[in-house]
Amino acid sequence: MLLCPADTLSAFMHLFAFSVDLISYLTQFEWDMAKYPIKQPLKNISEALAKQVTQIETDLKTRSAAYNNIKGNLQSLEKKTVGNLLTRTLADIVHKEDFVLNSEYLITLLVVVPKRYEGFAMSNHSSGFPSHRMIAEDAEGGLFTVTLFRKVMDDFKAKARENRFMVREFYFDEKELKCEKEELMKLASDKKQQYGPLLRWLKVNFSEAFVAWIHVKALRVFVESVLRYGLPVNFQAMLLQPNRKSVKRLRDVLNVVFKHLDEVAAASIMDPGMDIPGLQLSNQEYYPYVYFKIDLSLLDCS
Repeated sequence: MLLCPADTLSAFMHLFAFSVDLISYLTQFEWDMAKYPIKQPLKNISEALAKQVTQIETDLKTRSAAYNNIKGNLQSLEKKTVGNLLTRTLADIVHKEDFVLNSEYLITLLVVVPKRYEGFAMSNHSSGFPSHRMIAEDAEGGLFTVTLFRKVMDDFKAKARENRFMVREFYFDEKELKCEKEELMKLASDKKQQYGPLLRWLKVNFSEAFVAWIHVKALRVFVESVLRYGLPVNFQAMLLQPNRKSVKRLRDVLNVVFKHLDEVAAASIMDPGMDIPGLQLSNQEYYPYVYFKIDLSLLDCS
């Protein structure tokens, strides 16, 4: 009758809205004779179902790993574009014209200054350094370029440390910065291109996995019933969906109606401390009738 979803199926349920009406499929369930012919041995049917679901799970792991790899790399690069001026990437802030390049005597440094720019300007001016210019600003401070003679660079860095200004170790490499920007754009494009096909694949294969899942549970009902009641087959499977308030009452009625099928089990329900000889339940529910629970709590079944 009812059951609990497997890990793979649970993963599918969290990913998207379903293309099938699951409740209708359950209430109108019919064994798929074309996919799973009943004239073959039960072992063959079970192996066919397991093979189908295993293949879906393998494909899911491969596809999701590829997508998550791109997503993770993109997030790593995107994290570098946020944060304060002390830590974030400068690729989208600095430009070639901000620097004096390839000079034997001059060098341009990048300095992060807390929000007291006047102090920085006075310090810079009193030290006799040629020029400075603010090129970016955030809530915590400003980013300045300072162009000075190479021979006084160490003195400037020492003076900056005294005033708690941070000189960022940065070398302007136009090709490297371009590659960083292109990599960010490429990963964003790759993520977008993979998302659509992955979502479509999930929708299609969720239906396939769900159908196989319900067939497995139907097979379990049949096998468990034969093991309990023997041959010839003389039992009826049915699906019951009580509301929460009626569950206990329904269970009591079923126990009364079917207690003759297993007197020991029926007695154990009345006395939870009673052991059933030869049966180790490991806290599993056991009743005089065959029972499986289908837990659709992940879905909106209203």
